[in-house]
Amino acid sequence: MTDTKRRKAYVSVNVNIDEQGNIMPCFVMWKNGLVYRIDKVIYKCRAASMAVSGGGIRYTVLIKGQESFLFQEGNRWFVEEKAG
Repeated sequence: MTDTKRRKAYVSVNVNIDEQGNIMPCFVMWKNGLVYRIDKVIYKCRAASMAVSGGGIRYTVLIKGQESFLFQEGNRWFVEEKAG
């Protein structure tokens, strides 16, 4: 298994907020204009990124059959983008 270098990439996120104030991310939008629909939120917890600096609320999400982490860091969102 090879280690892939990662970097912190801030992204735009479209969310739904229910009447209790629960946040549910729906879409991730990259700077280049690509938009990915989040098929499912699998898990949500407070955690730090092990690959890049930072942390906050970590959402384990399913996008196009791939599990990925999406972090809410205060009012901003980031992903652990593959570098290079």
